[in-house]
Amino acid sequence: MHTSDSLIHQLTAAKIDRQGTLLVHSSMKSLGEVDGGADTVLDALSEYMREGLLVLPTHTWSYINADRPKFYVETSPSCVGILPELFRAREGVIRSYHPTHSVAALGEDAAEFVAGAELCDTPCHRESPWGKLLDRQATIMLVGVDLRRNTFIHGIEEWVDIPGRITDSHEQLFVVLGDGTEIPVPSRRHYGLPWSEHFWKVEKILEREGAIRKVKFGDADTWICDTVQMTAILTEMLRENPDLFSDNEPLAGELIHLP
Repeated sequence: MHTSDSLIHQLTAAKIDRQGTLLVHSSMKSLGEVDGGADTVLDALSEYMREGLLVLPTHTWSYINADRPKFYVETSPSCVGILPELFRAREGVIRSYHPTHSVAALGEDAAEFVAGAELCDTPCHRESPWGKLLDRQATIMLVGVDLRRNTFIHGIEEWVDIPGRITDSHEQLFVVLGDGTEIPVPSRRHYGLPWSEHFWKVEKILEREGAIRKVKFGDADTWICDTVQMTAILTEMLRENPDLFSDNEPLAGELIHLP
């Protein structure tokens, strides 16, 4: 059975920067048996990153839309798992004001990190917390999930301006604060093919180039992703081939030429 101490030992062995920024995508089930369950996992992550910034996605894209346009910062549940849902309600955690792709952050500069998300009209705008991950040279952990759940890659697609990813028109969504204040947020959203289901195609290339590496966290196979290296590699690949994620066919390794 895993404990907070054993999980912290694994994080130490993975050489994650305690004073840096860490974003965690997760499958709680993949961790196996943990004494104390999900709260113990969050305790371990929070303790390990107490001198840095811990971030979890608290997305609501699955149900916030033009027909259901109000995102309640304090109460709208996350659609991406139990760890984000529990984390967003913890003491000291601050949630960003983006109606569909919010994040929750814990750390001394959490408020600065999440600030301004409501000014961004796309899911992963370069000025949003997703872009700030790159500015902060953050690490991303994919706990029991693979690149198909790595929202940051959507950000790279946005910043390269790959066509056909985001609607041209806006939906009128609203962020509702705890005191009832409503902030209108005209929002474009992802559309078209299930692009993220094709992100797995670049796994071997990113691993070969040192942008991602595999460790264990609990029982879970876990990818540790370097946002700077991942951005450099995928930006180059997408500029060369904007249709990179337009199908689910494996890449021919001999055709990949990276600087």
